[in-house]
Amino acid sequence: MDSDLIYKIATWILPVLLAITLHEYAHGWAANKLGDSTAKMLGRLTINPIKHIDPIGTLLIPGLLILMSSPFLFGYAKPVPVNVNNLKEPRKDMALVAIAGPLANLAMAFAWGFIILLGMNLSDPAIAKGVTQMAINGILINVFLMVLNLLPLPPLDGGRVLAGIVPRHMANMLDKIEPYGFIVLIVLLVIGALDFIIGPLIVPITQFILSIFIAA
Repeated sequence: MDSDLIYKIATWILPVLLAITLHEYAHGWAANKLGDSTAKMLGRLTINPIKHIDPIGTLLIPGLLILMSSPFLFGYAKPVPVNVNNLKEPRKDMALVAIAGPLANLAMAFAWGFIILLGMNLSDPAIAKGVTQMAINGILINVFLMVLNLLPLPPLDGGRVLAGIVPRHMANMLDKIEPYGFIVLIVLLVIGALDFIIGPLIVPITQFILSIFIAA
C-alpha cells in the first residue's frame, strides 16, 4: 500500500466514522427526548461507532470511493430504530427526529472548522498538514451528508421531514415511494447524476465554512 493511499485513508477514516455515527446518535437522542426510548433500550443511544457501523455502508462503500478517488464520499450507518407509536405527535415528531441528523452534521462541520485553526497553529509541519487535511475532510463529509440527507426522497431524512409537513394523502404517497428510494439514490450515484443535484449546494456551503475559519 503506497504512502499516498495510507495518508488518504488516515485523514478520512475519523471524519467519516464521526459524521455517520453522530448523525445516527442525533436521531436517537431526538427520539428519546420526544418520548421514544427504543434506541436507548437497544444500546444505540451512544457515540460508540461500533454500535452504528454497517459493514457495507460504513466501511465498504466509503472505502471503495476513497480507492477510486471519487470526487465525493458516500456512506451510511445502521439506522437508529424509532417506534413512531411512542411519539406524542407522530408526524410532527418524526419530522423533528429526521431533521436532527442533518443538523448534527452541520454542527460537526463547524466543529471541524475549529480543528483547522488548531492544525494551522501546530509547530510540526507534517502533523499540522495531517490535522488540517483531516479537518477539511471532516467539513466535506458532513456538508455532503447534510445536503444528501435533506433531499426530499424517502427514506432519506428530507423525505421524512416532508412527510411530516405535507397533507396526509401526500405523506401516504411518500410512504409508498420509500421502499424504492434507496434504489433511486444508488442509481443516481452510479450514473453521476447525484453530483449535479447536490453539488451546487455542497460547494458554496463548504466554501462558506472554510472561509470563516481560514480567514479567522
